[in-house]
Amino acid sequence: MITVHEARSLVQASIMPLGTETLPLSQLQNCVLAEDIVAPFALPRFTNAAMDGFAVKWDDICHATADEPVHLQVSQVIPAGSGSTQSVVSGCCAEIMTGAPIPDGADTVIPFEQTSGFGGNTVEIYKPVKYCANVRYAGEEVAFGDFLLRKGVTLTLAEITLLASFGFASVAVQRRPRVSLVTVGDEVRLPGEEASAVQIYNSNHFMLEALCRSVGLEPVAMRHVPDNREALRSVLAEALSECDVLITAGGISTGEYDFVQSELAELGVTKKFWSVAQKPGKPLYFGVGNEGQVVFALPGNPISAIVCLVVYGVPAMLALQRKGEIASIRACLVEPFPTDKKRYRFLPGKVWVEGGEYRCRIADKIDSHNVTSLLGANCLIEAEASDAMLPTASEAICTLLPWATMDDRWKSC
Repeated sequence: MITVHEARSLVQASIMPLGTETLPLSQLQNCVLAEDIVAPFALPRFTNAAMDGFAVKWDDICHATADEPVHLQVSQVIPAGSGSTQSVVSGCCAEIMTGAPIPDGADTVIPFEQTSGFGGNTVEIYKPVKYCANVRYAGEEVAFGDFLLRKGVTLTLAEITLLASFGFASVAVQRRPRVSLVTVGDEVRLPGEEASAVQIYNSNHFMLEALCRSVGLEPVAMRHVPDNREALRSVLAEALSECDVLITAGGISTGEYDFVQSELAELGVTKKFWSVAQKPGKPLYFGVGNEGQVVFALPGNPISAIVCLVVYGVPAMLALQRKGEIASIRACLVEPFPTDKKRYRFLPGKVWVEGGEYRCRIADKIDSHNVTSLLGANCLIEAEASDAMLPTASEAICTLLPWATMDDRWKSC
């Protein structure tokens, strides 16, 4: 049995980041950019109107008032997407739409609300604006050749919008790992199926799927297999053939029907460790397949499984994409933490900000089979093995759960 710190180090040392791929804009959410992106043109590309109105010479309208409006001849109409070959001369103006290029000779745009409106051969200007008002100048936001995005950034709405604004239809990103999920056990049934009084529903199947999606990964396959060696070997072999990360739940302990570890060995998976001095989740297996697949075989208890996956699996899946680590926070306990005498302990809990400080507390139910302990939790609170409880006001490490948030909601918890 190894320590939590040793297990974390072994997992990270075994990770070889995946290669790159080119994806279209519609598939970039949460991907890691694999190349620097520079501006292929200035933004705006050309000097244009910031609103609907009239492009004028400011000297012509600077003294306009409601009582003594300025009268100008409308010499042209410039819609968005069209250009102008005619200059604006004194006494004239151009009716212009938002985004349309400013014609030569004009330096200011008067909003149509401050005029007699569109549609005539002449227009009355009732109120002046500042010199150069409502004009967006070419390159004022981004100059040609400026760096837009640096390699390694995680692409979200903001970055994807920027790429689209500069006409990038696709970019190179770190390849996202293909994840295959397998749950094991004769005793479990899928929700919707009939379950006897001695059977349980397969919450792990959907829990693991939801966790993968919370870190931006869509599982390539999800399977359930009974406690049967031949069936298990077939399913595991198929899963290994299609994935970069294999995650199993159940069948990994030392019971008479726990075959996962031995079948993984038969399929060429090299065991890096099995059994970690932690609570919950002691019977955790980690290995590497003969083609570099990362394999986590988790215990069947849901909380044990989720703890192992958050602590070890998620960091591995992020590292495969060259992503950063999950955020951890040091917070002050508002009530004691029940440590374990021999094992490092993880418990679902809540962390929030109060009085400018991080505070935390564990969930009400803390046994590894208590799925309700995840309700309202936004972190795992952890502590080293100890003979004594970690007292109130002690500092504890809180690892944020990938699917949760930390905001003012937690103040009331």
